Amino acid sequence: MNRSLLAASISVLALTAGTAALAQTSAPTPIQVGGTLSATLDDADPTQGEEDGAYRYEDYALTAREGQRLEAVMRGDDFDAYLELFKAGETDEAIASDDDGLGEGTHSRLRFVAPEAGNYVLRARTLSGTDGGDYTLSLTQRPAAPRAPRPSTLRKDVEVNGSLSARDPESDEGARYDAYSIRLGEGDRVAVSLDSEAFDPVVRIGRMVRGSFAELAQNDDKPGGGLGSYLVFTAPADGDYIIRATGLDDAAEGDYTLKLTDGPPPLAAKPIAIGDEVEGELTSEDGSNDTGQRADAYSFTATAGQRVEIMLDSDAFDAYLELFGPDGASLGEDDDNGDEGTNSRLVRTLAAGGSYTVQARALGDDATGAYTLKITEAAPVPEATPIAFGQTLQGEVTADGVRDDEGRGYVAYRFQGTEGARAQITVRSGDFDSFVQLGRPGEAFEALSSDDDGLGEGTDSRLTFKLPSTGEYEVRASPLGGEEKGLFSIELQDMGPQPLPGSILVGATARGTLTDNDALTDEGQFYDAYRIQAASEEKLTITMASNDLDAYLDVGREKADGSFESLASDDDGLSDTHAKLEWSAERAGAYVIRARSFGTGQTGAYTLTVERKP
Repeated sequence: MNRSLLAASISVLALTAGTAALAQTSAPTPIQVGGTLSATLDDADPTQGEEDGAYRYEDYALTAREGQRLEAVMRGDDFDAYLELFKAGETDEAIASDDDGLGEGTHSRLRFVAPEAGNYVLRARTLSGTDGGDYTLSLTQRPAAPRAPRPSTLRKDVEVNGSLSARDPESDEGARYDAYSIRLGEGDRVAVSLDSEAFDPVVRIGRMVRGSFAELAQNDDKPGGGLGSYLVFTAPADGDYIIRATGLDDAAEGDYTLKLTDGPPPLAAKPIAIGDEVEGELTSEDGSNDTGQRADAYSFTATAGQRVEIMLDSDAFDAYLELFGPDGASLGEDDDNGDEGTNSRLVRTLAAGGSYTVQARALGDDATGAYTLKITEAAPVPEATPIAFGQTLQGEVTADGVRDDEGRGYVAYRFQGTEGARAQITVRSGDFDSFVQLGRPGEAFEALSSDDDGLGEGTDSRLTFKLPSTGEYEVRASPLGGEEKGLFSIELQDMGPQPLPGSILVGATARGTLTDNDALTDEGQFYDAYRIQAASEEKLTITMASNDLDAYLDVGREKADGSFESLASDDDGLSDTHAKLEWSAERAGAYVIRARSFGTGQTGAYTLTVERKP
């Protein structure tokens, strides 16, 4: 992987923990707002998907403020570029994505607004296929959006002819739109149709909250294919609602027609009890759900904390499941149960007692045929086994044991940790490809960090993580694949607090070695820290060379709360594995150089040189 990061302005870097359910062997590379980098997608980078659906990618970490408007541009002449944005640690569902937003062929431009302050992962990838190549990636801040004009009034059964143009307001994501206002009563159901021959239309409905558009529902494609949009919406409360007529990408312009009608009646749900199995059939006479897709609905009653498993099997079509809570909100959906089949499976712990609804449908809009739907009570999440620092335990994942929401069997362990301590978890197995996750205990387990092959010895896992606070943590040891099972061992080690920085003089060379006892970045790389004193606007050349690891340089400041603020960084400025950073101090004072590895788990000898630039 060839990267040379050219920092164009000072920014806060992401403090993110890598992947969630999917394997990734290296932590995301920090990218700065205002910076541009050059990189290459090659055989050293990870891939996702199977066969025709596989793609190659590299991940970049960033931190954003709530409401911050950002734009990422990826240009590559060797492949069709594609960008995705995820919340840190949740790379199974993209917040935003773009293929050809620049309108220049194979280049991508993703505009987005951070929904909340925190850490994000920007994925630069091929649209399809694993043949990569060189590309550039930039991240910039966009100016504040212009004030939107007052929306027009939309009346039922009256078709409106409109047009999107460069004079229209932009959404937070950069897409042009026209806005229409409607007044609805609680429980009112309306259907919105948006059609255009000039662009791929998207209809969105929401409410204005403190001057910002809060989306409640949206639809891209009508059932049966085509570019038109069709959305059925049930108003949750009395009040004024906003409909936005917009395009799938921010280059959409042209004429459209918009129409509001009374919505069809909701799907009539058939009763089903937990423990029941029913034989059903999708037919052309079935009703449609709120996005216009043919579906059958079933309702069941559950108690608070009950854990259920829902299975939908069919030989006639690609099965698709969606679960809705008592308030009508979607609680999850599934297509292929995490594997390559066509059956669906959902496992959920239900937070509240009440009536739940399951929609059974096909992945395609027009599919019909027989199916089997089964709802059973899943085994409750067992009490996690205590594990102490310095202890190694033996465990087994069985076919009939507890499974997580992704369908993997797992065994859970708990331990008490101290803020700032570094916990290292190693999972070894001769029976399966191991996967380890570290998070907080509770019904809604969410991984703070995870690892697949961090040990670098094949299929075993090693995760080293700096604990963000004092309290109880949960570790889940599982196979990477959903159907795997077998024996494993798990070891928990306390790597101690972060070592304090040493010192280095301008004009000196330090020789050091990265080991698994060294300090740990928030992304999981080992590093040695060196303090330097620099004069105002003093220009320095910092180099790090190593034959044992992919060297990475990071220079910044230690903040009052103990955190590290990165000011500039470099990966391959000297060569493919050696780093070189040309840097100027903005003011006189103490700075910290982090000599670290590019990837997680890398150790070995290095030299660090700090020279004054003539």
